[in-house]
Formats: sequence, structure tokens, C-alpha cells
Amino acid sequence: MMGMGSKKKHMAFHRFICLIAMLGIALPVIARAYIHFASRRHIYSDIEKVPYSRVALVLGAGIRPDGQLSVLLKDRVDAGIRLYKMGKVDKLLMSGDNRVTHYNEPMRMRDYAVKKGIPAKDVAMDFAGRRTYDSVYRGRHIFGLREMIVVSQGWHLDRALYLCDHVGVKAWGFAADVAGHDEPLMRLREVAASLMAIADVYILNPKPVMGKRERI
Repeated sequence: MMGMGSKKKHMAFHRFICLIAMLGIALPVIARAYIHFASRRHIYSDIEKVPYSRVALVLGAGIRPDGQLSVLLKDRVDAGIRLYKMGKVDKLLMSGDNRVTHYNEPMRMRDYAVKKGIPAKDVAMDFAGRRTYDSVYRGRHIFGLREMIVVSQGWHLDRALYLCDHVGVKAWGFAADVAGHDEPLMRLREVAASLMAIADVYILNPKPVMGKRERI
């Protein structure tokens, strides 16, 4: 039979575990809400209302095993193409992962845009955009951008714009949302990613892969 002292210790331990579990749920949700409300006023879904900026940063979102753009990435590149053809930007910066030779997001993004009529000279590539933080940081410190339009899905843009503000880039977001292309798991992932973004800004201050400066 459990003694009174042991019972109290067991209850205290149980409360401690419950508290940790609650914090594990609450902190990412709070981070997500904070980033969303801090950035949402700079996100546009109507292309007519998007302010002009010289460069649009198009964020990577995966390519399929056959080399084709994923559904989400195709939507993003199509949105960047629309911005260019509407005269909202003069250049497109394709940023994605190319850490292995057989996986080259920026090149696939560029090739797709060129096939759609964008002049090759107006498409730059960032081969070390392994995650959103890296793409934004390199946009500022490698490509020298202090202002840009970021292109991604609406549920991702608030985090991207939050990071832009942190690295000293004035940015607006253009939502590449297409009906029927929503991915609930990606939205759920953004909850944890938002907490990580705050940790990157205030605690970790990671340094992405760097290199020589480039001009667009």
C-alpha cells in the first residue's frame, strides 16, 4: 500500500508531467498566433494590390522523383510568374535546396519559369535555401536585398515575413493559394515551425551556408 508521502510525490510528479505536456502544446500555438498577427497585414491575395518591388523571392517546396515541381511549388512559381508579367517585379529569385547533385529545386524552378516565358536573365537562383530562414537570410546577406516580395502559400507567408523583418528586409507576401491544393499537414507543421522561428531569432541565431555576394 502506498504511503502518504509516496502518494504526494506521485501526485506532484503527475502534475509536473501534465504541466510539461500543456506547455508543449501551448507554446507552439502561442508562437503561431504571435507570428500570424504580427505579419498578416503585409500578405496579399489580390495581385492588383501587391506593391511594386524589384525582386520576388520564390520559396522552394519540393520536387517530385520524376523531377517535376510539387503541386505547392508549381503554385508558387506560377504566382511569381504572374507578378513578373503584371509588372509587379523585375526579377525572380528562386530559392531552394540543392545540397545533393541529383536534387536541384532552384534549377527546376528556373527552367519552369523560362518555359513559361520569363527571360532567363531575369531569373536568379539561390542554391542554399534549405529552409525559410536560410532563404530570407541569404536574400539579405548574399543577394543584398533590403526589400522584396515573398511568394509562398498564405499559411507560410506570415513566418517568412516575420523572418524578413528580423534580418532587416522590408517585405510583402503574395499568397500562392490555389483552391483544392491545400495541405492540412503542412498547416499543422507551421505551428511547430513558428516556435522554431522565434527560437532562431532570439536564441539560436543560426548561420546558413554562405558564399560570395551576388547581385540580381
